[in-house]
Amino acid sequence: MIAVEDLDAHARALIEANLYMTLGTADADGRPWVSPVYFATADYAEFYWVSARDAAHSRNIAQRPQVSMVIFDSQVPAYHGRAVYLSGTAAELAGRDLDRGIQIYPGPVTRGGTGLALDDVTPPSSYRLYRATVTEASVLCPREPRRPCPLHSINADHRTPVLPWRDAR
Repeated sequence: MIAVEDLDAHARALIEANLYMTLGTADADGRPWVSPVYFATADYAEFYWVSARDAAHSRNIAQRPQVSMVIFDSQVPAYHGRAVYLSGTAAELAGRDLDRGIQIYPGPVTRGGTGLALDDVTPPSSYRLYRATVTEASVLCPREPRRPCPLHSINADHRTPVLPWRDAR
């Protein structure tokens, strides 16, 4: 039987194995928008990315900070979906938060991202560093197609709440 802690580790593994997340935002009228963004995290509870201030998702966050994110393995065979779903609040960073974010983004050198200097994400640059703080996390319970998941005995796709930051690093 899979333990809840194993699902936390499953979520961390999905996060670590991917460079991009799909960021979901909505404008002031509630019109949804999704964008793939390169991300970094140091603790699985906060996610950082760089975007232009005039990008649709950046404008949306300025008006409505609630976001959703999904990080998934697009290389698994059909009907073997593996994904972590995150909800939270996002903001453009400034001050000490920006200084901390620059220390975290772009993550370990093995991920291949380019480091930031303060000038890269402050005026007159059009780019900014953003952070989403996670308030809810869940995973698509891993299971074989047409078989119930070992933890819940449910023979259908379903999400299970996780805390990827529990026992992290």
